[in-house]
Amino acid sequence: MVEWLVYILQCNDKSYYVGITNNLQKRLKKHKEGKGSQFLKRKGKLPFTLVLTEFYDTPQSARHRERYLKKLNKEKKWKAITKGAVTVPYEIAKERGFK
Repeated sequence: MVEWLVYILQCNDKSYYVGITNNLQKRLKKHKEGKGSQFLKRKGKLPFTLVLTEFYDTPQSARHRERYLKKLNKEKKWKAITKGAVTVPYEIAKERGFK
């Protein structure tokens, strides 16, 4: 079974990008090359840091979660990240003023 995941990237300008994939390594490589996302092609977005990954059994459930996360404001995305599957680096928390 193919595993799907939702991921959040924190961009260089402190904005967030939410996406889904079934091959994270390949997708991150495309993002770093400036391919696959109009949002990440904008000036000031690169480099980025992977701050959240969540695993799902179906693309439908991953897409549903992605849509939900994309609707959140920055503060609520931050809360989702800090409660998520990946530990948020201390430096990021400090920069954002969160404890």
